[in-house]
Amino acid sequence: MREISPLQQERLKYQPKLAGVLAQGINNIKLSLGEATQSVKDQEEIQKLFKNVYGKPIAKFSTTGEDLSNELKNVGVILSGGQAPGGHNVIAGLYDAMKTANKENKLYGFLGGPSGIVDGKYMELTDEIMDKYRNTGGFDIIGSGRTKLETQEQFQKALEVCKSLNIGAIVIIGGDDSNTNACLLAQWMAQNNTGITVIGCPKTIDGDLKNDQIEISFGFDTATKTYAELIGNIQRDANSAKKYWHFIKLMGRSASHVCLEVAMQTQPNITLIGEEVEAKSQSLDEIVTYMANIIASRGNSGKNFGVALIPEGLIEFIPEMKVMISSLNDMLAKLEKDSNYQDASQKDKYELISSKLDSKSAKLFNSLPTQIKAQLLMDRDPHGNVQVSKIETEKLLIEMVRKKLDEMKAQGIYKGKFADQAHFFGYEGRCAMPSNFDADYCYSLGYNAFALIQSGLTGYLSSIKNTTKPASQWIAGGVPLTMMMNMERRHGSMKPVIKKALVELDGPVFKEFEKHRQKWAINDCYIFPGAIQYFGPSSVCDLTTITLQLEQEKRPVNV
Repeated sequence: MREISPLQQERLKYQPKLAGVLAQGINNIKLSLGEATQSVKDQEEIQKLFKNVYGKPIAKFSTTGEDLSNELKNVGVILSGGQAPGGHNVIAGLYDAMKTANKENKLYGFLGGPSGIVDGKYMELTDEIMDKYRNTGGFDIIGSGRTKLETQEQFQKALEVCKSLNIGAIVIIGGDDSNTNACLLAQWMAQNNTGITVIGCPKTIDGDLKNDQIEISFGFDTATKTYAELIGNIQRDANSAKKYWHFIKLMGRSASHVCLEVAMQTQPNITLIGEEVEAKSQSLDEIVTYMANIIASRGNSGKNFGVALIPEGLIEFIPEMKVMISSLNDMLAKLEKDSNYQDASQKDKYELISSKLDSKSAKLFNSLPTQIKAQLLMDRDPHGNVQVSKIETEKLLIEMVRKKLDEMKAQGIYKGKFADQAHFFGYEGRCAMPSNFDADYCYSLGYNAFALIQSGLTGYLSSIKNTTKPASQWIAGGVPLTMMMNMERRHGSMKPVIKKALVELDGPVFKEFEKHRQKWAINDCYIFPGAIQYFGPSSVCDLTTITLQLEQEKRPVNV
């Protein structure tokens, strides 16, 4: 019995392409620094919290033509948060850079996420281990977790573990919350003169960790291509059977980038964009009416089928829902220690919650199906957010659309039939075998992380730019983590966090989508992307996302 598939055997042999200057050798690079930076918002508060790492300049690497000295440098690496394709290659790039710089360097992987560095659970990564995980999906090499690093006790324990292993630097691979943790750790290590530096790497399939310096978060490319394949298959089925409307919820808790990119790749009939809903202050009823009108129009022309894409976080973008959820978050933060509330029946909980909400929110809460109420009151995630992946928005919309269509049928303005199928694509994309782009990009991110460490920098996020060009033209450097921060309410109090990048309604991607969506709504313009291709012409195998292509056409990189 084979332990790995023939495809995985071939992928293990793949040698990722390195970003421009990094391909010249880790011992042959020069660091240049730009002007001082500041946070995107709340500068005074952020500077006060991060006195030792705030305001650092953007970093960029170039070749020097001479070897640099490389002292022994052991590094610890942490995988933090949800999985994303390419995480193993970040570690592989970091490992290869370390061993190239000094073969005596050791890389320790902390097990189970950030808790590993606090609890002293780790393993040394070796050639034998790394060679089993190159170009593979998942985070199973060392595991991941969602423990927040924010207390003095945690930082002190992390320091003791690092000292015992002679670790001089820590690399945290994660999303916006995880890299906020990285910045807090970097600040504490610098403030206490530990000599230990901290570098982050930008991970999230949601695509909301980006700015002028971070063009794309790793995993977004692979995940959206994976979802696009599945949705293309469903569209082919819908167009074959001609009897079902498929309501498909896609990952994207705080931004609709995944939904938008997949829509551009597959051209479904309906795509909801949370940021547009919020900007237009659309109510739940207005969204349902919009969907029902498209379904009715198609049904009246004999097309009783179609595909609708729904972003995971839609419910938080609907203004009336957002207000209600914000009130619920603050309320539940107080009630989680109230034994009377915890011991109450579900019905009594609903009544208590309703009595504490303002009249508009209470009316909305009471109008929701019992199943949705229960999902809204589930335990919050470690960052105080409602667990939107557990809220079955797709089923809520199906139920409300069906009711609206029944009303339209009674009025004689809808003559079709409505049969539904509900889907949620989430985990299917988080651990897929990384695309060539993600394999290359992640390897460069990891390699570059060690270049930042080697240069003595701390509190930075590894940055690879110019990514729509061939890898030989990619630009390596680093962006200060504080540059991306602002203050936001979490668990009922204000906390420093990296600001999420939302879909820009005046940006090139949404504008392109907006030009075509009415045509896609009524006609069958489906595209069937098929599976990710790893071998063949570069025009197919190394293709980047439509989002990245359109954004970089508008915002060319200054090389």
